[in-house]
Amino acid sequence: MLEAEVEKYLCRKVKSDLHGRALKFISPGLNGVPDRIVLIPGGRIYFVETKAPGKRLRKLQSYVCTVISGLGFEVKRIDTKEKVDGFIKEVKADDL
Repeated sequence: MLEAEVEKYLCRKVKSDLHGRALKFISPGLNGVPDRIVLIPGGRIYFVETKAPGKRLRKLQSYVCTVISGLGFEVKRIDTKEKVDGFIKEVKADDL
């Protein structure tokens, strides 16, 4: 499975199951940012780095994710459709 397939599945599930959006995150001048900013109704924000199954974060990606999480935001690394489903369940559980 390719990273693009995981990313596309994430976008579809966020929209259909959470009524949110998974926006492409591109930051000119700052490499290594997560692939998607996930916006959930109620003002919740998650940063998601998608990868092909088994692929690891590059050093710069790991550093940027640490900086973002240090600011108090949740950062997720997702590399399979099953992990997308787990993320969706986790976010839904936070609604309760």
